[in-house]
Amino acid sequence: MNSILKNISWRAWRVWQRNFDVYKATWKVNFIPPILEPLLYLLAFGVGLGNLVQDVVYEGTTLSYLKFIAPGLVATAIMNHGFFETTYASFVRMYFQKTFDAIISTPLMIEDVILGEIIWGATKALMAGAIMLVIAAIWGLISWKVAFLSLPIAFITGFTFSSLGMCFTAVVKNIEMFNFPVFLFITPMFLFSGVFFPISSLPLWAQYAAQVLPLTFLVSVLRSLSLGHFYQVQVLELLWLTALGAICTFLSLWLMKKRILK
Repeated sequence: MNSILKNISWRAWRVWQRNFDVYKATWKVNFIPPILEPLLYLLAFGVGLGNLVQDVVYEGTTLSYLKFIAPGLVATAIMNHGFFETTYASFVRMYFQKTFDAIISTPLMIEDVILGEIIWGATKALMAGAIMLVIAAIWGLISWKVAFLSLPIAFITGFTFSSLGMCFTAVVKNIEMFNFPVFLFITPMFLFSGVFFPISSLPLWAQYAAQVLPLTFLVSVLRSLSLGHFYQVQVLELLWLTALGAICTFLSLWLMKKRILK
């Protein structure tokens, strides 16, 4: 672990810069999904399902279903873009495009490449979360103040989901194997982390299971912030997500170094 920390340097920024330069060249294509995704979610679940679901009571506050799910959709956008950037996209750069090999042939170390990829994934999560926050604020679902305060949270937790994704990238044998973490990890979080209904409505065993899902904590933090109910428990949840991101970052650095040097 000491050797991993020793090899991390400011040069990881160059990996981020390389990915950002590629993004600028293809931004029109890359910008469409983050724009359409929240609109489709809000229309399908908020407007469509919202016509069937009455007001929701959450932490003693009664609010419309659309306002209830808005923070959850922001959290989902952060999770998806952070996780998928360091799984499918990073795997393509590593395995098919041989980008990692090309970068490592320069003075950059393996640790610089992986950390740069994770930071880039957090940046993509921040951008997706920011777009979702702007749309939610325009619709009047959250205040502009909350949207602004949520931006650093989006980056920090985007880093967490990016590092989680990189851990899976370090161990999968081929790109098809990403179906396992997507359907066994990401999909259950999307459905049972309180995005669309309060966790308290689940059976007791399911409530306990939901409490170990990282997205549950992010949904709780963003929803409480939007309601002005940011208590000590939300601070602890955010600290736990930050710690999880740090743990997964070191784990992914170790696993990826073993894979690339093999």
